[in-house]
This record gives sequence, structure tokens and C-alpha cells, in this order.
Amino acid sequence: MCTEPDYNFFLRLLQEQKVQLQELIDNVRDNSRPVELDQTKVGRLSRMDAMQSQAMAKETQRRRKTDITRIDAAIKRIKDSDYGFCCVCDELIPKKRLEIDPATTTCVQCAQTRA
Repeated sequence: MCTEPDYNFFLRLLQEQKVQLQELIDNVRDNSRPVELDQTKVGRLSRMDAMQSQAMAKETQRRRKTDITRIDAAIKRIKDSDYGFCCVCDELIPKKRLEIDPATTTCVQCAQTRA
């Protein structure tokens, strides 16, 4: 079971991760802007590369936003004193697993059965 110092540790860790993700999101906004279609300025292959880079940047941004949502949910679970319990079986999630992914919602066994 997570103790008060554990809650504080994981809360700080989650908040730090959220700040880092938000900074990454803010820093790479230009990569997902529309690709210019004027072939006189950019060749066809270069434009295709730019479109691929744009698609990858958008997916990366989507994943980062999903991670922020997971972090916000974990912070809420800490505030509700519900943090550290598997959402499937309601057993304790090992501290080592929480250290690897503090936003996780399942124990190892339930994660394996869901995969």
C-alpha cells in the first residue's frame, strides 16, 4: 500500500512528467502545421517527406496529450487516496511498477491478461 511519503513522491514525479510533456507539446507545434503544396517552392519528394513528418508529429502530439490525460487521472487518484490499486482486480500495484510508469492503472497480471 502507498504511504503518505509514497503519495508525495509519485505526485511530484507525475507533476514533473506533465510539465515536461507540456513543454514538448509547446515546442514542436510548428512541425504539425499544414504542408505547402506549391511544387515551385518544394519538390514532390520533399513535399511527401514533409507530409510524412507532419503525420508523425501529429501522432506524437496525440500520444503526449494522451499521456497528460493519464497523468491527470493518476493525480486525481492520489488526491482521492485511490492511487496504487489495480482498476481491474483492486489489488495493490507493486511500487516498482509504479516507479516505472506512475500513471499505470493495472497490476502486471491484469495488464498481461488485457494484452
